Amino acid sequence: MPTRAEVLSALSYALDLVEGQPTGHAARTCLIALELGKLLGLDRHDMQSLYFAAILKDSGCSNNSARIHKIFGGDELLTKRNVKFIDWSRAVECVRFGAANTLPEGSALARFRKFLNNLGPPAKVMNEVTLARCHRGAAIASALGLGRSTAEAIRSLDEHWDGKGAPTGLQGDSIPVLSRVLSLAQTLEIFAWTFGPHQALDVLKRRRGRWFDPEVFSAAIATESDVAFWARVHASGHAEAAAAEPYPDHAPLKPIEMDAICGTFAMIVDAKSPYTLGHSRRVSELAVGIGKTLDMPTDLVSDLGRAGLLHDLGKLGVPNSILDKPDRLTEPEMVRVREHPRQSFAILAAMPRFSRIADIASTHHERLDGRGYWQGLGREDLGLESCVMTVADVFDALTSDRPYRKGLDPDTAISTLWSEAETAFDPVCIEALSAHLGRSQTELAA
Repeated sequence: MPTRAEVLSALSYALDLVEGQPTGHAARTCLIALELGKLLGLDRHDMQSLYFAAILKDSGCSNNSARIHKIFGGDELLTKRNVKFIDWSRAVECVRFGAANTLPEGSALARFRKFLNNLGPPAKVMNEVTLARCHRGAAIASALGLGRSTAEAIRSLDEHWDGKGAPTGLQGDSIPVLSRVLSLAQTLEIFAWTFGPHQALDVLKRRRGRWFDPEVFSAAIATESDVAFWARVHASGHAEAAAAEPYPDHAPLKPIEMDAICGTFAMIVDAKSPYTLGHSRRVSELAVGIGKTLDMPTDLVSDLGRAGLLHDLGKLGVPNSILDKPDRLTEPEMVRVREHPRQSFAILAAMPRFSRIADIASTHHERLDGRGYWQGLGREDLGLESCVMTVADVFDALTSDRPYRKGLDPDTAISTLWSEAETAFDPVCIEALSAHLGRSQTELAA
């Protein structure tokens, strides 16, 4: 088993997707935050808490995706990314941002009507979406056993030194010090990645004493001439972030701890759309049930369960304008959807000893006839475990409500699978699914 730092730093790439940030944003923010913490003389406990808060700071971001899409329309991932470049505590910038990002591809009349509908106190929208994000992120950190300091650092991430931040308007020293460090670190990373550290520090200087604690800003200024540090940050990724854990014990995760992390990220994925709540958990349970029915080895059944929980990680990078669309998707939209298994593979394959889980998870849209995606694999390329995952995923999708249809009853869904046996689905897996469901129903009846 990999260590907790290895798993969480790799999975942070999924959080970058849902926040609309370039790959490695959380990892780079982590390195910056740790450098600031060192310069500020934070103690051992605070440095360890800061580390995990930086890695998981965006774990609540899927919770506000549907809300942001409803407010602005269009691609909420672009909206999330664009808002990071404005000073949203200033009314004029908020109004300009709203005008530019409301229904960007709609007609002038539609954009104007939606913009008027959103008018109100400039910070109202930010407070709403930040509240959902920060409280959810704090709850996730707590559920993973990362401690109160880590949870509170995430909860107050978007509070500002002058009290004009979100979601509760904390001010000055009432903001946890780790939140103050992390708030500056993430802003510094975003501007440094786009414009370079010198220009980024100029932005921070203009916000010193308003957004940022002057003492934390002074620590950031001390990095300006450290060329080696910024080169290291720029070149870093999840492996560097994993290695940067301040006080690692190098203990591999226990299976129950790994399952808890996988389950948590399944909830993060499924929270992105109201139509996918519980989907990953159900797919995992179905895959495990099919695997046991087929008498697969215990370790493979465990990997099936984890792959089911994590198979849709890449969907965090698909906009809600596509996921929640009630009409037929356009071809460009389908291209975007077909990317999500590849994204899942890229995230999972980067983890030590996760190659089999990556293969299983990323093949859930492949077909026996080679007409699936993302790789177009055929019967000779797909292991039985991949066929199990496909059947589990499609069955749950068929029996769940979607924006364009109501879910089917289980018998009709099974019949639908049989209608494409040997072309799309392995009949052995369909038979095992039927047997598993029958056994489960018998147990429930008893």
